[in-house]
Amino acid sequence: MDSKSENFSLDRLFGLQGKAALVTGGSSGLGLHMAKGLLQNGVKVMIASRSEDKCAQAVEELAPFGEVVAVAADVTKQEARATLVAEVEAHFGALDILVNNAGANWGAPLADYPDAGFAKVMDTNLNAVFALTRDLVPALARAASADSPSRIINIGSMDGIHVPIVQRVPTFAYSASKAALHHLTKAFAVELGAQHITANAIAPGFFESKMTDHVFEHYLADIEDDCPLHRVGRPEEIVGILVYLASRAGSYTNGTVIPVDGGTSISKGKREWTL
Repeated sequence: MDSKSENFSLDRLFGLQGKAALVTGGSSGLGLHMAKGLLQNGVKVMIASRSEDKCAQAVEELAPFGEVVAVAADVTKQEARATLVAEVEAHFGALDILVNNAGANWGAPLADYPDAGFAKVMDTNLNAVFALTRDLVPALARAASADSPSRIINIGSMDGIHVPIVQRVPTFAYSASKAALHHLTKAFAVELGAQHITANAIAPGFFESKMTDHVFEHYLADIEDDCPLHRVGRPEEIVGILVYLASRAGSYTNGTVIPVDGGTSISKGKREWTL
């Protein structure tokens, strides 16, 4: 056995120094936390967000931690995706880590749920992930090797694992899109493994973000009560899983969906609350 394979130090298992990553939806919320976590571990990071102002603010916050660049791009638009792919090529040449985090939600009672809202969520959470990943496969393949695969890390949701109690937050498209994203992740894993590219998904529960602000304002106590750990998630708990999946330690993990929800997706909610 190669003596290097018996080196189980944290640096060898989890070191990410010098790798290049793209984080979509990286200007706020979990995306910003993940970008910061990668930077703090020596990764060169590009973030993408629809808002130029938010991109600028995020770069200002992230710059002290490492090499970061932002691209204002709406990943649901083909032209914007093409620009983003070109920027990845120009800045990195090859891409080690793709974090598909950009997401959307829409809440409404079933009878009033609009076709346009459903389509918007599916377009952002599923269609754009497929298209951007497809277009970045050449850059991912250039960075990949059998010893060090490139990584696709999709941000799903616990709502894609279990059927949420829809009377609480009637977000039909969100749940459906995340379940589909989990399955798409597995399809990527099978298809791209031969090119030394792995694909995995993280399925967060409730974390503080713009998407959850309104729900937390009204139902934080109920959310915490429904979680076996009786709390919401902390940023380091997402970043830790991300670092694992991006690192040597995670190089043989492929096609998985990892819940980071305190056990909420395997427990039964105690309440039905409406918005």
